[in-house]
Amino acid sequence: MNPIETRLMDLSGRVALVTGGASGIGRATAHALAAQGARVIVADINEAGGWETADAIGSAASFVHLDVSDETAWCRALDYVVSTEQHLDILANVAGIGLGGDFEDLTLSDWNRLIAVNATGPFLGCKHAIRAMSGSGRPGAIVNVGSIAATHAAPDLAGYCASKGAMRMLSKSVALYCAHKGYPIRCNAIHPTYVDSEMLDPIAAHYGSRDAMVQAMSRLVPAGRLAKPADIAAAVVFLASDAATMITGTELFVDGGQTAGIAPSHFG
Repeated sequence: MNPIETRLMDLSGRVALVTGGASGIGRATAHALAAQGARVIVADINEAGGWETADAIGSAASFVHLDVSDETAWCRALDYVVSTEQHLDILANVAGIGLGGDFEDLTLSDWNRLIAVNATGPFLGCKHAIRAMSGSGRPGAIVNVGSIAATHAAPDLAGYCASKGAMRMLSKSVALYCAHKGYPIRCNAIHPTYVDSEMLDPIAAHYGSRDAMVQAMSRLVPAGRLAKPADIAAAVVFLASDAATMITGTELFVDGGQTAGIAPSHFG
């Protein structure tokens, strides 16, 4: 990076809360934000994994237990952030779950769980983060990590697609709400392709092995590979930084070209 780019991406003095920070994209995001100078609060329902992330980062990180589907838990988490750090500048809503299968076999319990974590979680996070951020008078940034399933349906992912689609429109509405209120808070969404993380592990059995799954899924991505958690984390850092001060209400596809159009050549 040149000096101007380095300065724009510098997050020194800022405080970030990262949900789903115990593993995968959330863990990579926590590390990436800290690497740019932010103090990071790792939030997750998985205490062991969350503390592992925070401990690996070191003194720039701490951990708070958070079930993103529980509003009381969100209030406690934000109270902790404000009481210990005095302000919140960045919220990265990364926590998410994936469930799939035949639509007719999708249970109401699984549907409700998908909506609770993937849609209600970001809703509660945005709601309470806005309250914390708007009271500080400092610029704020909310980044919601969705999926290409938010814009491109799949026959065996009805509940997942619906939940990520809800997050997508939530992000746009929150951005407009903050602008309407005059709050200096931006909100954007990131939609990754398949990410080589723990979230794909339950699918591997359908392919015979994890390696076979990765190879098969990679063929669906024009870039020829799955995304790495660090690829998504880099996009979060960008949208949270001063390099993106005029960007709000939009969505960034980190998908290796998967949603750009028809990938195969028609002429060999």
